[in-house]
This record gives sequence, C-alpha cells and structure tokens, in this order.
Amino acid sequence: MAKYDKSDIERRMAGALDSLKSDLSGLRTGRANTALLDPVMVEVYGSMMPLNQVATVSAPEPRMLSVQVWDRANVIPVEKGISHANLGLNPIIDGQTLRLPLPDLTQDRRKELAKLAGKYAEGAKIAIRNVRRDGMEALKEDEKKKDISEDDRKRMEDEVQKLTDKFVAEVDQVAAAKEKEILTQ
Repeated sequence: MAKYDKSDIERRMAGALDSLKSDLSGLRTGRANTALLDPVMVEVYGSMMPLNQVATVSAPEPRMLSVQVWDRANVIPVEKGISHANLGLNPIIDGQTLRLPLPDLTQDRRKELAKLAGKYAEGAKIAIRNVRRDGMEALKEDEKKKDISEDDRKRMEDEVQKLTDKFVAEVDQVAAAKEKEILTQ
C-alpha cells in the first residue's frame, strides 16, 4: 500500500493557506470587520462561549462594530469579554446592543500589525514546508518498499515541489495584500 497521497498533501497545504487567511482577517486594519471579534470568548451560563454564540455582530458603519446581545442578562458579560480580549476597543452599552467605535490606528500600531501579518505568513509557510517534507518521506518509503520506481519518485517529488511553490506564492500574495491594506489607510 503506497503511503504517498497527492490529494492529501494538496488538501493539507490548502488548509495552511485557509488558516492564514482566517488569522489575517482578525487583524484590525482600521475598517470595521466582524472577524475582529471572532477570538472573543464570553463567560455566560457558567461556561466560556464564543461571542458569536450569544450575540450577532455586524458592521453598520466603516468605523463601527455593533454587537446585538440575544439575552439581556448577557450584556455585561459580553462587554467584559470584549474588554478583556485586548483588542483596543471600548464598548458603549445601548440597551441590548454594544457599539464599538474603532479608534484610528497609529503609524506604530500599523507597523506592529504588518509585522504580525508577516509572522502569520511565515507560520503558514513552515506548515506548507512540513507537509512537503511528509510527502517526500512518503515517496522515499514507497520507493524502498518497491511500490514505485526511482523515476516515479523523482517525477512525484517534482509534483510535490510545484505544489509547495504554488502555495508559498499564494501565502506571499495574501500576506502582501494584507500588509498593504494595513499600512495604507
């Protein structure tokens, strides 16, 4: 039974790219983005829950987020959860709705966020290279077991390298776009 599976390698590399996109969507760029509140956890009903399970988040204006809490009893815990998330947001309570005006980003903060975007991108590249390494090892193992010939192994190693190059280029492209978005507002 051959260990090498091209579709699995491609799926795992795509997963690393999707994970990067998700991480980058949470970085604040100065424009209101509901993904900014995705990491917020709220203590309600005696346990920690993601904010999106106790409230609806929307962006009614370019520089404002709105959090509509479903249960009036959870307004204060939601406000605490947002404050403790260290996102630099100060919730304003208005009945069952919390308004979150987004403060202007300073140039230093923009540079920090751009650096963080670069760090996320590097993490995604490392994950992709690890998948590449796994694929190469599986091919060598298959060749040792005589499941594939040396020529097949070399051809498939080229395929793995091409996939790796493609996904690393996509990571670079996504990260560059995010850094540009952060630095030019």
